[in-house]
Amino acid sequence: MARRTRVLSAFALAAAAALVPVQATAQQAAPAAPPGTPCAAPVKPASQMAVESCDSPERIIEKAANIVPTPGQLAWQQREVTAFTHFGMNTFTGREWGSGTEDEKLFAPKSIDADQWMRAYKAAGAEQVMLTAKHHDGFVLYPSRYTDHSVELSPGSPDVVGAYVKAARKAGLKVGLYLSPSDGAELPHAWHAQWVESIRKKQAEGKSLSLPEQMALEDGDRAPAGEGRFGNGSAVTERTIPTLVPGDDRAAAVKRHKLPTFTVMADDYDAYYLNQLYEIFTQYGPIEELWLDGANPWSGSGITQKYNVKQWFDMVKALSPNTVVFQGPQGVRWVGNEGGTARETEWSVTPHATDPWTGLGSLPNDSTDADIGSRARLLDPTTKYLQWYPAEADVSIRPGWFYHPDQQPKTSAQLMNLYEKSVGRNASLLLNVPPGQDGRIADADVASLTAFGKAVRSTYGTDVRRTKGRPYTFDRVAVREDIRHGQRVEKFAVEARIDGSWQRIAEGTTIGNRRILPLASPVTATAVRVKVLESRATPHLGATTLHLSSTG
Repeated sequence: MARRTRVLSAFALAAAAALVPVQATAQQAAPAAPPGTPCAAPVKPASQMAVESCDSPERIIEKAANIVPTPGQLAWQQREVTAFTHFGMNTFTGREWGSGTEDEKLFAPKSIDADQWMRAYKAAGAEQVMLTAKHHDGFVLYPSRYTDHSVELSPGSPDVVGAYVKAARKAGLKVGLYLSPSDGAELPHAWHAQWVESIRKKQAEGKSLSLPEQMALEDGDRAPAGEGRFGNGSAVTERTIPTLVPGDDRAAAVKRHKLPTFTVMADDYDAYYLNQLYEIFTQYGPIEELWLDGANPWSGSGITQKYNVKQWFDMVKALSPNTVVFQGPQGVRWVGNEGGTARETEWSVTPHATDPWTGLGSLPNDSTDADIGSRARLLDPTTKYLQWYPAEADVSIRPGWFYHPDQQPKTSAQLMNLYEKSVGRNASLLLNVPPGQDGRIADADVASLTAFGKAVRSTYGTDVRRTKGRPYTFDRVAVREDIRHGQRVEKFAVEARIDGSWQRIAEGTTIGNRRILPLASPVTATAVRVKVLESRATPHLGATTLHLSSTG
């Protein structure tokens, strides 16, 4: 069935909404479901759906076409660019991964010029910022009630999280916080001492050492700074969050029910982590994004910590319903690389083999796979759930995530290329720009960010049709779906009326929130139209715009 829609004056858009025939798969078509069964009910839009055993391939595709974002996810995708701030103990030790044994006094910034950070991030076009409140080393950038390994024992006791959140809100930026689940400061002391001895033996035998092993060896016999809660084998018991400590300033508010409490089943570390989540959400909220990094530097060293992530997700949902959780249910996912680029075919609707509320990530295949959400993936027999799960493309402006004075930032041209390959491929760009030991972002980084933001505004700030009469000259086409109705387009083409005849100038697969198609050379045309060639259901297209780059 073909549909023609007038999108803008002087802009013709043709959307062919024909569905692609479903190929034979391992999941065979089920017989028609009798009335009253789950597979007989109408499919209604939702951010997450279960795949029933009685679902036919056609019904699974129909469900995928009706997966839609939550309000929090929709707002997150429309922000498009987030500035990431890696700042912490590693800034002062020259490391990328710390050990958790570092002395708190090593963290000694000359100042915390968070306002300068926000000016730099806004110049780049970021609408959200995100700080590493706790990296894998376990050092906490706010004065936590549950550990001494924090800024409270650092010179000046700076509440970095507090300063960051205040500056962001003053600048009109949304706020995200990164709270690492893995925590080197909480490694059990006895286990750590034995591990260090095993590393020394390994080194004596001439074997290569991993980065965490190298860091531990550098720190020698210094014990982890925390209380040994990570992977200590403690019993899972009933606990109350927040767990009040002696002299707790929240006691009265909790007693009067002005602060909520949660009863959980947790071991020592899960309780510790839940208490820290509670602190950041109740003290610094609203938090638009919570970043749960899945990396665990000690995963291959013989110690494990089982996370009860469902309790984390449930508490976050209760405290802040619109927060999107990186690797969480109804949240956002890793794009699959740390180079800041999305796939040519990037789906926000993904299949899951397990309930997304019970694990971090939960994609049935590796997050780095080239194919995340195709029909073949949706119809795989392992698929039990579908959910809206858009991609976040993380990359650092420098080679490292933390500041190192001998490294140089990417140029504005490099950043623009990443923008077009992330935001322009239905992902959000998460651009890390780390401050140095002086508590400021380096001048070279600020210059790159400013030039990058100017280039984005110059190219994509205005549709050429609004500034010039016909014919239009352009070398970029930006196409959108109205993702409030889901993501449906599987293949499309762009045609331009050149010298009186329609010519195909570009084509692509998925669209999603935004698809930017750079052309090989500038095109001059009197009209442009988009043809949807394959779609999972009737497509809902948003605005399509034409742009001319500075090099066009």
